[in-house]
Amino acid sequence: MFRRSLMTHMSTRKLILTALICGLGIMLAGGAKLFLMVREDVTVKVFELGTSQTLSDMTVSVDKVVQDPTATYVTVTMQGVEGGNAVEGWRVLSGGQVISPEGTVPTAIGVACGTTKAVSASHCIVAFPPTDGSVTVAYLRAGTQSQWAA
Repeated sequence: MFRRSLMTHMSTRKLILTALICGLGIMLAGGAKLFLMVREDVTVKVFELGTSQTLSDMTVSVDKVVQDPTATYVTVTMQGVEGGNAVEGWRVLSGGQVISPEGTVPTAIGVACGTTKAVSASHCIVAFPPTDGSVTVAYLRAGTQSQWAA
């Protein structure tokens, strides 16, 4: 009995030591990856208004941005998915804040975005809260993003 508990005790020590060595290896690998990521140069391409971009299965462009005291209206063109939510994925960067679509589009301004079409391009307007200064419009889809400067 004494022998068996001694062997169990030794095995526990080996398991703990092995776990500590594995943990140290994981920490070293994570530190190396973090170091490599910090050294990478990341470039963000900002497109001009009217430039089309294809993100996954959707082709989009930002055609016009109108800022007024009540809202910021972004005119977009979209094509690629039948019946998709045309507002989903759009964001505006203004004053250091990322702003999601919010509000309605008055009929005097234009047609609000509803759903997208696979065959024909949809031209519509996405409404955002009012913004000051310059804005950058972004569209996110399937883990990719494109941006346009207004």
